[in-house]
Amino acid sequence: MSKISIVVPVYFNSDTLELLYEDMREKILGKLGDYEIVFVDDGSEDNSWEVMNSIKARDENVVCVRLSKNFGEHAAILAGLSVCTGDCAVTKQADLQEDSTLILEMYESWKRGNKVVLAIRESRDEGAIKKFFAGCYYWLVRHTINKDMPQGGCDCYLVDRQVIKVLELMDEKNSSLTLQVMWVGFKSEKIYFHRKDREVGESRWTLRKKIKLVLDSMMSFTAFPIHFIATVGILFSIFSLIGIILVIKEKLVEGTPILGYASLMCVLLFGFGLAFIMLAILGEYIWRTLAESRKRPPFIIDTVNTNEKKEDGK
Repeated sequence: MSKISIVVPVYFNSDTLELLYEDMREKILGKLGDYEIVFVDDGSEDNSWEVMNSIKARDENVVCVRLSKNFGEHAAILAGLSVCTGDCAVTKQADLQEDSTLILEMYESWKRGNKVVLAIRESRDEGAIKKFFAGCYYWLVRHTINKDMPQGGCDCYLVDRQVIKVLELMDEKNSSLTLQVMWVGFKSEKIYFHRKDREVGESRWTLRKKIKLVLDSMMSFTAFPIHFIATVGILFSIFSLIGIILVIKEKLVEGTPILGYASLMCVLLFGFGLAFIMLAILGEYIWRTLAESRKRPPFIIDTVNTNEKKEDGK
C-alpha cells in the first residue's frame, strides 16, 4: 500500500494548528490510508512547538520537526521532505486558506501516474491590492522564467519520491522551491481550487519576504537581468551613433557649428552604452559560474526501460 506524507511548514501558527488538524481529520485522514503529517517549526517564537507535540500525542502518524532558527518556508519544506517517509509528499499551508480535500484530488492524480501535481489558484477571496501584486509577480515569472507558470500561481504541490530525491540533490538555498518543482519536469497535472481569505491569525508573509522571493526567482532561474542590461547598452550605443552622424551631417551640409551640449551628450550616451555592454559580458560570465556552482544535474532520467536477455545455462 502506498503512503502519503503531508508536509506543513509552521511559523507563528499556534492559533491555527489545532483547527488545521481537525479539518484534515474530519475530511481526509480516514480516506488516505497510510499517511503521515510532518509539522516543521520554522523558528516560531510562539507556542507552535507545544501545539504540534500535543497533536502528535493524539496521533502516532504525526512527526514534529523543529529548525534551530527561522530559515524561511523554502528551507522548512525541504526539511520536511528530507525526513518524510511517504511514496509521495504534498505541501500544506497552515493558514486554512486551502480546502483540505484538495489533498485527496492531488493524491488520486499521483495514483494515475503523475509525479508532480500542482494546486493552482483559480480564484481567491483576498483584497485587490494583494491580487494585483501577486498577478504582477506571476506575469513576470511567465514572461522571463517559466512560460508554464499559471496565471493564478501555485500554492502547494504534490511530488513523487523520485522528485524529492532530485530536489535534495539540488540543495539550493536562495531559490524558489515552486520553480524548482516545475523545473525538474516529469509527468505532471494541474488541479484548480479556490483560495479563501485568511480568517484566523496574522500573515507573516511580509513585504521584505515578497521582494526576496522576486529576487531569488530572477537570480536563480533566468539570465533576463543580464540580457536586459545588454539590450539597454546596445540601444544607448545605437542612439548615440545616430546622434553623432546627425550632428556631423548638419555641420557638413548646413554649416551649423557643433555645440558642446550635442557632442557631449553623444559621447556620454556612447560611453554609457559601451559600459552597459561590458557589464553584460561580465555578468554573463558570472551567471555561468553561478549556474555551475549550483550543481544542478544536466539531465534527469524519468524512466528507463531495458530489454534483458537471458542466455541458456546462465
